[in-house]
This record gives sequence, C-alpha cells and structure tokens, in this order.
Amino acid sequence: MDQRISLVSLGVADLSRARAFYAALGWQGQEVEETVFFQAGGLAVVLWDRAKLAADCGLADERAAGFGGIALAHNVRSDAEVDALIATAERAGGTVTRPAAVSVIGFYSGVFTDPDGHPWEVAHNPGFALADDGTLILPDFGTA
Repeated sequence: MDQRISLVSLGVADLSRARAFYAALGWQGQEVEETVFFQAGGLAVVLWDRAKLAADCGLADERAAGFGGIALAHNVRSDAEVDALIATAERAGGTVTRPAAVSVIGFYSGVFTDPDGHPWEVAHNPGFALADDGTLILPDFGTA
C-alpha cells in the first residue's frame, strides 16, 4: 500500500449547511449526487450524509457525544493566520473548542469544530515547513 491518503470523507447531518460552512471558510466545492467534493492540496475532502457514509463503511451510525477519535489539521504560516482562521470559522458557525494559544509542545494553535462536530486544529508550527503550494513538509525527526 502506498503511504498516502486520497480522500477524507466527513459524515454530515445537513449537506447544505455543511457546504455553506466550508464555503464561508473560502472553500470551493462541486456537488455531485448528494456529495460535495473539495480539492484540498493533494487530496480531496468529501461531505456526505452521515448515515449513508456509515452504511457505506458497513458500520452503524452511532452518534455518540464527544470526541470521535479523529482530528483534522490545517497548518498556516503565522500566528496571525491561526487567529484569523479561528475567527472566520466561528463567524461561519463553527464552535471554538480550544482558543488559540501556545501549546504544551511549543507551537501556536487553536481548535474549532464544524457544524457536525468534526474538529479542526489550526496551527503555526515553524518546525513543519509549508511549500509554496501549502503542502506540509515533515522534518527529519532523526528516527528510522
């Protein structure tokens, strides 16, 4: 298996609401057969009805409250960009779950959830360089 992710699918309760939220963040997507596809760098983010996504995965749609075991991250080039994006997400209907601050690891970040509760960390970590196109470049951690 090649080491890559091609698509991230987010189960949503209301496709129109979810699309409007991401559009308010500046994302441009295409709606096809009750799904919305966004090009996100070298992968795609897909919004799809939560129950249909669960069924497609062969799983029950158990809407447990709280953390679902996955977080998405968006790295930016400055602390000011973190603050601006967190504020934009909140104005668009997201919920700030961790205001931006210096983390215990030492970089600046904050977290918001989209209207369906998917958490997004917005981070400025100078140790993780960004290419001109926004692609994250992992450092050499010195491990094998």
